[in-house]
Amino acid sequence: MLTRRSLLTATLAVPALFWPKAQAQVAPGVLAADLAILRKAYETLHPGLYRYNTPRQMNQHFECLARDWSSSQTLPDAYLALSVFLAKIRCGHSYANFFNQTGNVVTEVSGGRGRVPFHFQWLAGQMVVTDSKGTPDMKAGDVVTRINGVKASSIQKAMMALARADGGNDAKRASQMGITGADQFEAFDIFYPLRFPPSEVFDIELRSPGRSVRRRTAASSIDLPARRAQAPAGQTSEARFSLDFPQDGAALLTMRDWALYDSDWDWAGFIDDAFRQLGARAVRALIVDVRGNEGGLDCGDEVIARLISADLNRSAYERRVRYVRTPSELDPYLDTWDESFRDWGRDAVRIDDRFYRLNEEDGETRVPIGPKGPKFDGKVIVLTDAANSSATFQFVNLLKANGLATLVGAPTGGNLRGINGGAFFFLRLPGSGLECDLPLIGTFPLTPQRDAGVSPDVAVRLTAEDVALGRDKAMETAMELAFRA
Repeated sequence: MLTRRSLLTATLAVPALFWPKAQAQVAPGVLAADLAILRKAYETLHPGLYRYNTPRQMNQHFECLARDWSSSQTLPDAYLALSVFLAKIRCGHSYANFFNQTGNVVTEVSGGRGRVPFHFQWLAGQMVVTDSKGTPDMKAGDVVTRINGVKASSIQKAMMALARADGGNDAKRASQMGITGADQFEAFDIFYPLRFPPSEVFDIELRSPGRSVRRRTAASSIDLPARRAQAPAGQTSEARFSLDFPQDGAALLTMRDWALYDSDWDWAGFIDDAFRQLGARAVRALIVDVRGNEGGLDCGDEVIARLISADLNRSAYERRVRYVRTPSELDPYLDTWDESFRDWGRDAVRIDDRFYRLNEEDGETRVPIGPKGPKFDGKVIVLTDAANSSATFQFVNLLKANGLATLVGAPTGGNLRGINGGAFFFLRLPGSGLECDLPLIGTFPLTPQRDAGVSPDVAVRLTAEDVALGRDKAMETAMELAFRA
């Protein structure tokens, strides 16, 4: 396994001015104490710890982390080892969330350069440029074959071992390790400089799509402020949804983000107004684009409510938790936005020696989605991709299970065997200062399911040639279906 430490011998040619000042070491005794807290919290509270691992396998994973943390570590090395461990749980919501780290961790782990300057996606195992961002002799659609002499396939393999995803859904892992410029922190930006030698200038080998001839170019690395300056236009806008009318009789509802926990934007009001406009314009086909949207709040419920005539139950899955009350010795390390997560009270009903069923306050397992008017009776087409892994996964799964829409695009993230989420603790390890997200509610299917995301009704595979042409083949397919008799 490649480690940051094992690659240090390859960095001697890097100019000394590139290196940050010497980093402080975290002592092994400090890390051992952190590991004891981590293990107690995950074994006691995590509902999906043994969904894809046996207790014996998880014990081996904990022992592996103990070995990694048995000597003094820099904070980046400790963060990397923790991330490797968390990825082995195969839970899309269990990770050392960079958005929840302290400023010190952010500075130490990702305060320097080392980011590739261009944007890309992994398509069929290839690193495909989506925006060169001015990189010399590079354009959209180009396939990067090596960076600093390392094959792109080797880079992807190393990144996939760090990606957060549910079960065997590797499409989600590949999706997560692209660069879009849309997020404040991107996983590839964090992990690539930790796994491979930092570089002031990248030596990049690439080829045009459909061609075998390779060429080389050089590109300067960028830092976090430069990456953030690449954010798409309008990215900072409060409104996360948009409604357009690309043709008479058709509407396009784009929902790029449902992470609206701290937003004052009236997103529910936006959806109310959107469906009023559909009625006023006599729209016959609605395309809902949730590509790139990992989830957040259950915004999709408001869309489904306009597509149904009677209550829609969520009976295909059961919500479970591992505890009633958090152990008092863990409470100092558990942050959250809702203190009720510390004590489920009578809402947690014991069902076996491992789980409690989680009921709502009214005694029912998850309140059904009720219809709202006016009902939309036209065609509904939903564009999906591997990013759909939390609330968007659940939205797409409900649509397909109930025949409410035609799904177009790529298989989703998430997993039909259930995901973990809904409520969280932010577990803060006191010695190192590292944080990892700890999901508290697991959804479990009532009947056996595949280890996979939701498959689209009409699969559309994006290629490097499509990227080069600026072609959105999934949207083209959706528009064709909208007007097909």
